[in-house]
Amino acid sequence: MYSKISSANVIGVDGFLVDVEVDLSNGLPSVILVGLAETSVKESRERVISAIKNSGFTLPSKKIRINLAPADMRKEGSLFDLPIAIGILSALGYIDYTEFYKKYIIIGELSLDGELRKIRGALPICLMAKELGFEGIILPYDNRYEGSIIDDLKIYPFRNLLDVVKFLRNELKVEPFDEKKENFIQYYDLDISDIKGQWAVKRAIEIAVAGGHNLLMLGPPGSGKTMFAKRIPTLLPPLTREEALETTKIYSIAGILNGGIINQRPFRNPHHSISDVGLIGGGTHFQPGEVSLAHNGVLFLDELPEFSRKTLEVLRQPLEDGYVVISRANYKVKIPSRFMLVCAMNPCPCGYFGYGNCKCTVNQIKQYQNKISGPLLDRIDIHIEVPNVPYEELRYKDGGESSAIIRERILKVREIQEKRFKNLNIKTNGQMSEKEIMKFCKLDLKAEEFLLSVSKKFNFSARAIHKIIKVSRTIADLSSSNEIKIEHIAEAVSYRVLDKLSGSL
Repeated sequence: MYSKISSANVIGVDGFLVDVEVDLSNGLPSVILVGLAETSVKESRERVISAIKNSGFTLPSKKIRINLAPADMRKEGSLFDLPIAIGILSALGYIDYTEFYKKYIIIGELSLDGELRKIRGALPICLMAKELGFEGIILPYDNRYEGSIIDDLKIYPFRNLLDVVKFLRNELKVEPFDEKKENFIQYYDLDISDIKGQWAVKRAIEIAVAGGHNLLMLGPPGSGKTMFAKRIPTLLPPLTREEALETTKIYSIAGILNGGIINQRPFRNPHHSISDVGLIGGGTHFQPGEVSLAHNGVLFLDELPEFSRKTLEVLRQPLEDGYVVISRANYKVKIPSRFMLVCAMNPCPCGYFGYGNCKCTVNQIKQYQNKISGPLLDRIDIHIEVPNVPYEELRYKDGGESSAIIRERILKVREIQEKRFKNLNIKTNGQMSEKEIMKFCKLDLKAEEFLLSVSKKFNFSARAIHKIIKVSRTIADLSSSNEIKIEHIAEAVSYRVLDKLSGSL
């Protein structure tokens, strides 16, 4: 007695097809599971047998062999419970599954009483099912919105094993689930106008968001750095459906997806005690890190020097490439990780160097600032000072323009960049390589001369110079200027505060 069920597993952010083969034969009652299965998969034997019995089915005294093919790819997770149970019941003759083999993919975790529980990674499996031409997918009820994101794929969500069996035996009529949660209108409780004064900082943030530039805010405690960071998502353009699918896949794999498609840009704010694995991803059983969870959104690192240097250095690859490659003994995965990096820090351990009664020595200040490596600072386009707000502005002036007004200007600049990079694999000025800089960033003579003089004065690296040019390109776009002029370069140079501060010590 033999049966074969189509199921799937996930590696990285992509699903791959797995055939669950079940063979029943005479012999001592036992369940043998092969196919390079991790511990979580092997444990399914106990869950499946109990779920089958508690759903009202009788298991004869047979030897049950289960193979997960292809046998050379590692399988992990609890999503094979349901296909193994259906395979056993099909081999026993409770179901004739022949006609469903190339029609449905089955995934789901079983409890001991036969109830179906939510699984991780349903969305990438649904995408794979559609690409391979399957008609539909059978999955737990709690994954229904996740599956319904995919068009032209029938989603059959169930609450328990018995209902799945009845459906496959045509004893239960179930219509495909087609209710979608795809509202891409962004709603925020915060607004940048909540912050009084700080006009120069708001200008720098507008430039950073418009061009997709990384940002570092430097200032004393209580000056508003965290408030600004939390309001940056209110200035970002709405997610496109393609971006939303990319982000939702990552959240699905991480097991933290609530409901349907993600409709707002992520804002991730990890604590400075996070490990390098927590930030970049990985582990014995792969989990996306914060850099991937922030994909198409904002990664905010508050109190930047408090992060360990080893942890911060893993940011280099995603900042340059927009993805992370993680190689371990058991797997190698490539995860998209394109985000806007926003950092905040004090100028010294006490926080008041340059802003009041600083009690730190020069060596202490240098040591504090040196916790952030030069290569990482080079990858941050804009360094902006965030001073304390004067009492008069804090109490008697309004916050100026709202996020909606600033976002309209940003959207116009994003449209300019979209046309500029129409046939390229980049979307913003901040993503330009050296080749694109040479093509799209034309400086007039005065701008070239000024950039030459300041680069010698502050000993800017080649990467820092390229960052200045890219920021000036965005400033020129905000001014509706095709050519980069000296005032654009001068403003971009003014956003290298930390370089100049380090040189003054």
